[in-house]
Amino acid sequence: MTETPDSTGTPPPADAPGDQATPASGPAGASAASAPPAPTEAAPSPPAAQASSQPAEQPGDDAAPARRSLAALRTEVGKAVVGQDAIVTGLVIALLCRGHVLLEGVPGVAKTLLVRTLSHTVSLDFKRVQFTPDLMPGDVTGSLVYDARTAAFSFRAGPVFTNLLLADEINRTPPKTQSSLLEAMEERQVTVDGEARALPEPFMVIATQNPVEYEGTYPLPEAQLDRFLMKLPVPLPERAAEVDVVLRHAAGFTARDLEAAGVRAAASVADLDAGREAVARVSVSREVAQYVVDLCRATREAPSVSLGVSPRGATALLSTSRAWAWMRGGTFVTPDDVKALAEWTLGHRIQMRAEAELEGVTSAAVLQSVLASVPVPR
Repeated sequence: MTETPDSTGTPPPADAPGDQATPASGPAGASAASAPPAPTEAAPSPPAAQASSQPAEQPGDDAAPARRSLAALRTEVGKAVVGQDAIVTGLVIALLCRGHVLLEGVPGVAKTLLVRTLSHTVSLDFKRVQFTPDLMPGDVTGSLVYDARTAAFSFRAGPVFTNLLLADEINRTPPKTQSSLLEAMEERQVTVDGEARALPEPFMVIATQNPVEYEGTYPLPEAQLDRFLMKLPVPLPERAAEVDVVLRHAAGFTARDLEAAGVRAAASVADLDAGREAVARVSVSREVAQYVVDLCRATREAPSVSLGVSPRGATALLSTSRAWAWMRGGTFVTPDDVKALAEWTLGHRIQMRAEAELEGVTSAAVLQSVLASVPVPR
């Protein structure tokens, strides 16, 4: 079972059991004094957790309490979801960046429970929509409803008007309904009958999809994939973690009662706001910015790629790298921060050529090659 942070909110070492399940989700940690170690050429990987020592706090760092509160989320989420600390770290990074997340994992790995628990620990409003083939756009955004008493139409808000929207199995609904989220994700508003209605702040879409069952599904178009800040693969738990899950259920744990599991609010919207302001103060050198651009441009030139990373992907990678740098206690972005977030942030933005897919070439392999070939600034 993955260890949980101690009472100071400090996460476990990156090499703790259960932190590295697969090459896609196997993370690299960072110490308080240094960035996460550069991924190997065989397996570039995102950060699973902060180091065993507490992140270094600079004198006068007024955002240090917010960092500790957000780190403590791992402890609280771990009371309900076992062995997914890396994914919790990714979701916190997305919250700090005001981005959206696509969770991909087989059924039964607690994706829905993970999102519900996260909303509980940050005291955010949460709504879930089960995407089905007969779901209509108005079922997500809301629609005008005729009121016979007033003989007028009134707007009935849909579930998108919330802080955390879980779009469960988003690829099971047709593109028309999928596209109903495009404006909400990009503009943070919904337009119905020509009137724009602002969504609550913070607002985040967390969508899920099953990577092994494609019958009756509608693959997400590139334009919508590009609007997800990160794609996080949710792995099956390690054996020890799975045993812990079974024992917890045997002891009476129920996913519908988080209070009984002892899950409490560890952070607040104020902590998120303070964290975002602190992330905006993390400095970025011109050399690091050029490195981010060079990585993204290299994906467009790969012979097995039909669509590489867009400039939006470059800005997304810089945003997630800054958030990770702040979470580990840094004041500036290093190339290792960029490498650590590259797979989560860029992998879903790369479209492979059909012949490359037939040969078994994946976007992860392309990223490995790019990270190994693009010169790292010194």
